Amino acid sequence: MVVEVVEAVPLDVSDADALRYLPEGPYQIGEGQFSWVAIQHGADVQHGSLNRYDLNAGENVSLDLPGRPGFAFPCNTENRFVVGCERSLGFFDVSTGDWQPFCEGVDADVSNTIINDGLAYEDNLVFGTKDLEFKTKKAGLYLYRGRDEKLIRLRDDQICSNGKATLGEDGSLWLLDIDSPTRKVVRYRLDIDAGTLGEPEVVLDLSDDAAVPDGAILTPDASGLIVSMFLPESAAYGQTRLYELSSGQCQKVWRTPLSPQNTCPALVQHQGTLKLVITTAVEHMTPADQAVCTGAGRIFVADSGFASEGWQPPRFDA
Repeated sequence: MVVEVVEAVPLDVSDADALRYLPEGPYQIGEGQFSWVAIQHGADVQHGSLNRYDLNAGENVSLDLPGRPGFAFPCNTENRFVVGCERSLGFFDVSTGDWQPFCEGVDADVSNTIINDGLAYEDNLVFGTKDLEFKTKKAGLYLYRGRDEKLIRLRDDQICSNGKATLGEDGSLWLLDIDSPTRKVVRYRLDIDAGTLGEPEVVLDLSDDAAVPDGAILTPDASGLIVSMFLPESAAYGQTRLYELSSGQCQKVWRTPLSPQNTCPALVQHQGTLKLVITTAVEHMTPADQAVCTGAGRIFVADSGFASEGWQPPRFDA
């Protein structure tokens, strides 16, 4: 099978080291606009930011958060985002800078973990945490059930909980999930009413790959999974790949020149097309690698190849 290759181009977001260290979680907030989080502003910095980028104006607005965010999603209320930050879920108002936690104590019985990737589904949040040393199977996978404001731990044995998506099939809701060090994409039957997961089924096995699967999103028709690959070494480019779920075959690769550590993809409507936005990171790179990989930490954009008509990302129904 011939794999289509598309070259992504960097956006003019920021040259600041703080914003290039660990960008993740891009998400459409309007036509030609997306948000993203800078998880932390440096290796020894204990806070990050919520950012909003306008493709038409080429401008980025950055607002510091009170800790390290793992995800941020727009709410139905204007200017309001739901954010997973450190070990809390809260609402952040971008017009006032006001932070209001509504669920605290995530992973309260373990040490050295923080909230990482997640997704919004109706009035629910599914999200995971990560072990900051990337060693121990102690990070959680959680459901925050909006109807009764209950935090439910679904798993307690992940290391770095990353890409997530929900898929309806055969009358059931399925959760696609990546615990990055396993290099596997698995799926579980997710029962929100019962607050339970079924047994994991391997969807993609990338055990032999040099790169680690990080963030992921479904294609608009839910037939494929777009996975950003984090390659922890110097390279001419990074990869975000489209895999067909039914066969596991790689169908398409978006390459990010001189930026091998791809972290997360997002689809964003812009001027009648559906663009693919890809965040990349500097995290863990040596000065020598950074000297070679001059695109590291930039945010890239490319044509997705998907139709934009009728497509809209979900908002958190708070």
